[in-house]
Amino acid sequence: MWELVLSDDKVKQLEDGIFISQSKYAKNVVSKFGLKKAKPLTTPMTSIETLGRDCDGTDVDSTLYMSLIGSLFYLSASRYDICFSVGICARYQSSPKESHLSAVKRIIRYVSGTPELRKWYSKDTNNCLAGNSDVDWTKDEDDRKNTKRGCFYMGHNLVSWYSKKQNSISLSCVASEYIAAGSCCTQLLWMQHMLNDYGFREKELHVFCDNESAINISKNHVQHSRTKHIDIRLHFIRNLVEQKRVTIDYVSTDNQLADIFTKPLDFLRFDSLRKALGICNVQN
Repeated sequence: MWELVLSDDKVKQLEDGIFISQSKYAKNVVSKFGLKKAKPLTTPMTSIETLGRDCDGTDVDSTLYMSLIGSLFYLSASRYDICFSVGICARYQSSPKESHLSAVKRIIRYVSGTPELRKWYSKDTNNCLAGNSDVDWTKDEDDRKNTKRGCFYMGHNLVSWYSKKQNSISLSCVASEYIAAGSCCTQLLWMQHMLNDYGFREKELHVFCDNESAINISKNHVQHSRTKHIDIRLHFIRNLVEQKRVTIDYVSTDNQLADIFTKPLDFLRFDSLRKALGICNVQN
């Protein structure tokens, strides 16, 4: 076993894998913003209330707010469990309100209670590429635009993720899930090309989606009421499926790993997905 310390980051190698930790930096963030004595929380965002523009709220110092967001973004490099909540709060940097500041401080209070969590990369893995695709249909109360999210695995290890708000409003949940699956495919294709440059030849890609109707659309070439309003450029996923370059598989909502990047969750669900992403303590 050996440890490599890079600034505030630590890499710890064991016989069966590697831990990447930012525990020192996490503790420094908590102390820097004066929340060391605040009560720690078990989740970074409440699953009951939603965050919006809050136009009638009280303004807060935007410089302080952006400093908080910047510090948390750096921490999210190894702490994928805060990616969703930090991304939501980052939307309001131009005009932060007290409600937004409270949400950011909640994330830091969560970090305060979990500073030793770190990312685990297992040695027992393979070269298979797979992605989980999900979307929060009309959950944004400000403009009702969807945010598509995905997480991507090489073997058993999470290696990439994305979260991006769609440019337009989808008319149905099926359409939004189908479009999100297409974005997931493009990311997997890019990862496949990158691996090819390093001599890895992975022919078939797997996308896991929790919407069976969206999966059926990817396999059905007949245009009908559910697909006629979807731009033709988004139908390239059908060609990938037909060429057997991509397989779209159904995964139940309970096993949808991308949920942690999509919406606030209660502690039990959040803790389960956090462990599935490989975010854990050395003891675990």
